[in-house]
Amino acid sequence: MDELPEDSKLTRSKRGWAEQGKFLTGRHARPEEERLPPGQHLVRDWPVLDLGRQPDISRDRWRLELRGMVEAPLTLDWAALMAFPQSDFTSDIHCVTTWSRYDNRWQGVATRDLIAAVRPRDEAVAVMLHGYDGYTTNVPLADFAAPDALIAHHWEGKPLTRDHGGPARLVIPHLYFWKSAKWISAIEFIGADRPGFWEVNGYHMRGDPWAEQRYR
Repeated sequence: MDELPEDSKLTRSKRGWAEQGKFLTGRHARPEEERLPPGQHLVRDWPVLDLGRQPDISRDRWRLELRGMVEAPLTLDWAALMAFPQSDFTSDIHCVTTWSRYDNRWQGVATRDLIAAVRPRDEAVAVMLHGYDGYTTNVPLADFAAPDALIAHHWEGKPLTRDHGGPARLVIPHLYFWKSAKWISAIEFIGADRPGFWEVNGYHMRGDPWAEQRYR
């Protein structure tokens, strides 16, 4: 896997957004009271956003490594992923670039089932997510274990396409969607939260849309 370039036009642009506080409204909301987070607008399509790389990973070559502070590390191939209980969730998604899309139907493996399989040690407090494109992002373990979080392989009844992170990606609906790593290759359980790619470039360590946690 190639390392990401240290800098790019995209990175510089979004780092500038963080420095300027672009899109911030200063308004907080509660998900049980408002379905659309502050500063967001609804779309019907599903915009494609990435770092300029869309790795072509076949199901035959795909592997997901679960490692770090766990009692039972695992490396899953596609057949092993499909041998887990399969879950169906419908959820909204919210991108930090201000678009939201309602009622997305996902099929995949609940993160809670993966957590149960690897048994994180007591000192594990977060996960670092790794993508086949070299992308990384951090998520507190409590958020990773949300009831509707999953490794998704189907969207709207069809296999997840390459441009949206197929064959499998993470989906954590209650956080901004940059936390839902595409083309996922590894889940690393860690003892101290540390920043991933966009977090290093000024984005928030957690990313709650209703609290407008776009930037640090």
